[in-house]
Amino acid sequence: MSTPNRVLLALTLVAVAAWLLLPLASLAPNRIVPGTPLHAHEAFGWAGALAALTGLFGLAALAWRPSARRLWLALALAMLLLMGLPAWLALAAALTIDPSQPQARMGLGAAFWLLLFCLALMVIELRSRLALGAVAGWLLGALVLAAWWLATPWLEPLALWREYQGRSDQFAGAVVDHLLLVGGAVGASLVLGTGIALAMRRHTGVERIGFTVLNFLQTIPSLALFGLLLAPLAWLSANVGWVHALGIRGIGWAPAFLALLGYSLLPMVRNTFVALSGVDPGVLESARGMGMSRGQVFWQVRLPLALPVVLEGVRITTVQAIGLTAVAALIGAGGLGTFIFQGLGQAAMDLVLLGALPILAMALAADSLLGALTRRLDPRLASGASA
Repeated sequence: MSTPNRVLLALTLVAVAAWLLLPLASLAPNRIVPGTPLHAHEAFGWAGALAALTGLFGLAALAWRPSARRLWLALALAMLLLMGLPAWLALAAALTIDPSQPQARMGLGAAFWLLLFCLALMVIELRSRLALGAVAGWLLGALVLAAWWLATPWLEPLALWREYQGRSDQFAGAVVDHLLLVGGAVGASLVLGTGIALAMRRHTGVERIGFTVLNFLQTIPSLALFGLLLAPLAWLSANVGWVHALGIRGIGWAPAFLALLGYSLLPMVRNTFVALSGVDPGVLESARGMGMSRGQVFWQVRLPLALPVVLEGVRITTVQAIGLTAVAALIGAGGLGTFIFQGLGQAAMDLVLLGALPILAMALAADSLLGALTRRLDPRLASGASA
């Protein structure tokens, strides 16, 4: 008899408890009035709420005595449940929102978020058990996103969707600003960090002083570092003509870029230094014995072997920068953090989500893409993944 899949069973138990005990959504007559919690049994009745659990009970049955065929069925069922979540939201809105109140809106409750989280973890667990590759993972994610996108015409009462509709133009600009800040900081840290790592390898004193300074920068809280940069940049803008001509001010993109660059340097320099220093000396000696010059050894041997670890530093730096850029909105740098702080100031949690969810999606996408690229370039990781 096969051993039960305890991960799937535990996630199913949490999902069932969330559906029955926690509010699925919240209803509000307008944007200003706080919403009232709405449980699944209040929207669909106890019979409908229990009937909706049929899919979860099916997952539990498949996880109790798993086999290859049952795992494939469980993956298909988990995907159907994940893709069908917006349909339950649309049905709840249709059953509970009075059509005579056009300003009424429905927020997302704790049960929805827990269900989304549990079902996503189920798909990840099943993908791992079935040894599906990265392409299959991206395809599964694309199917879920497509199902949610197709359901948007029926999700108009959702408060999150209405916040987006009211700020669609600003949203696109905020995404672009966010990506530009992240891309600029990560790109500059890659170039500067590589130069610093190479200097550290040549001079021990540079290594000691460099890591001391970079570790000190990493300990400064983000808001404090943004504040420390305001006064000197404002002075430079007022007294140096070419600095002012570049658009550098005490607030805006310049202090945000410099702060993000400072935070990005430590992981970039550390990974690059370790990667370049960790190449097997025997391999380098063999390359020199073949008549390669110092430059050829670096570009054709040392750097290709060190590249996976360098990319790991890029991955860490990118994910960190995506999150820290949200704070840059406090000093007028724009980005998705603008919606987060506007929502906090207006006590509008759906507006906070409008800024936070894309940041989360960006971080997950960057982590997945750069992680997959690292595994592809590292033969050891690639063979481990295929095994």
